[in-house]
Amino acid sequence: MDAVINVTVIDREGNTHELEGPTDMNMNLMELCKAYELPVEGTCGGMALCASCHMYVLTVHDLPEPSEEEEDMLDQAFFVEANSRLGCQIRLTPELDGITVRLAPVGE
Repeated sequence: MDAVINVTVIDREGNTHELEGPTDMNMNLMELCKAYELPVEGTCGGMALCASCHMYVLTVHDLPEPSEEEEDMLDQAFFVEANSRLGCQIRLTPELDGITVRLAPVGE
């Protein structure tokens, strides 16, 4: 099985970024976006404590259910939609090949 997946990220200006993400390094979507210098803060370091990596999953993929901690953070986030997730809570796995996400607007 290939150790790299393709991830499409749409930034807050509507620009599309085609990224390659390793599946053998235990990375998550927030870390991948940061590695490509996209505007994702990840202030809490991936602990599901801040929602600064809030994104919308635009494609149908079999994602793990959000944890209680993730749901609690999304309850406090701005601009939450039915497809909202925290990028720090989505690990890069081979099953996510082809996933498309859009970065959520930053709340004021």
